[in-house]
Amino acid sequence: MAGIAAGGAAAHSGEPHQTATAQTASAQSRVTVPDDVVLTLVGSRDENLRVVEDLLTADVHVRGNEVTLSGDPAEVAFAERVFAELIALIGKGSPLTPDIVRRSVGMLSADHNESPADVLSLDIVSRRGRTIRPKTLNQKRYVDAIDHHTVVFGIGPAGTGKTYLAMAKAVQALQAKQVNRIILTRPAVEAGERLGFLPGTLYEKIDPYLRPLYDALHDMVDPESVPRLTQAGTIEIAPLAYMRGRTLNDAFIILDEAQNTTPEQMKMFLTRLGFGSKIVVTGDVTQIDLPGGQRSGLKVVQEILGEVDDVHFAQLDSHDVVRHRLVTDIVNAYDRWHALEDAEQHDRSGRRNGQRRGRA
Repeated sequence: MAGIAAGGAAAHSGEPHQTATAQTASAQSRVTVPDDVVLTLVGSRDENLRVVEDLLTADVHVRGNEVTLSGDPAEVAFAERVFAELIALIGKGSPLTPDIVRRSVGMLSADHNESPADVLSLDIVSRRGRTIRPKTLNQKRYVDAIDHHTVVFGIGPAGTGKTYLAMAKAVQALQAKQVNRIILTRPAVEAGERLGFLPGTLYEKIDPYLRPLYDALHDMVDPESVPRLTQAGTIEIAPLAYMRGRTLNDAFIILDEAQNTTPEQMKMFLTRLGFGSKIVVTGDVTQIDLPGGQRSGLKVVQEILGEVDDVHFAQLDSHDVVRHRLVTDIVNAYDRWHALEDAEQHDRSGRRNGQRRGRA
């Protein structure tokens, strides 16, 4: 276990000291935490420690810089892995918060091969002391896919970081001079509203639809430099209709809210791809606002491009929500409701078909 030295009699061997009895089948392990890590590990007012205690089945006792774990041998072994990962995270300079503790324990519980310390310490963009990193395993895989593929689709519910992480990767690519410009676009169709009915100039009508992209950009680039970059064409934020007829070379292109594109619009957008460019398409297929029951381009594109090389589909779900914890519960509740509605609709269709056959 990197970063952990055992206390007590086992300290000389570098392994946790465990004792077990045949009668109780219990084990005990003493872990010595580096002095410069202890305060970060337990957290302000012991908030991290309390989360660890709640999530682990093994008993956890801390005295000074020594952590004693006791309980079932498997539970103690799992607790050792948790503390090893948390200490490794701190060692990589990552902040440790109750949310990070929960996500680390969740990843280890899911028994994936990836190390939480590797997943949660991946820096994408830093500005004024704030660093943007993936916070879940699926987010890490999404970010890796953007590195390794030319066209990536990020599909998932609200709050899963689809657009935010894509924006961070775009800024990273621009800073590294991998591209010459960033192009951000989204369809101007939401909640049944039409631009023609909105007051103001064309810019004033368009601006509310593009504002979320500006907000995310301001988190990653100095706000005072955004007008200069947009005026120079280094950053372009425009409605999807403005992409028609163009070929976009040496650009990082993001299509947001892609569930509100038609199949024809999706084809138009994807065929704008030029040399040296990368495309990321993001959307939530459960929040389609297209009028008149039109098909969503995002829903059908996987059937069309699923077998095409260098195109990747990244799926995110409620476990990847990084907003308020209640958002995860809301997403799950809606998923259950939709599943129930679909089942009831299927039953009604079956009964109607049975009645028709009976009359025949």
